[in-house]
Amino acid sequence: MRIGAVLLIIWLAIGAIAGGQRHYYNGPVDSCVKAGTIALTIVAGPLNYFGVNPKISCTAPKPSK
Repeated sequence: MRIGAVLLIIWLAIGAIAGGQRHYYNGPVDSCVKAGTIALTIVAGPLNYFGVNPKISCTAPKPSK
C-alpha cells in the first residue's frame, strides 16, 4: 500500500510540474476554465509528456424558450 501512495504522489507531482511548465500558475485563477484545466493537468500526471493536453471549457446551459 505504501508503494501505491508513493507512486500516486510522484504521479501528481509530475502533473504539477507540467502545469508549471505551461505557466498555468501565473496570475489569479479567476474562472472555472482555468481551475479545471489546472486540476486536469495535475491528474493527468506523466501523460502530459506523451501528448495529452487536457483542457476544460465551461459553458452555461442555454435557457429554453
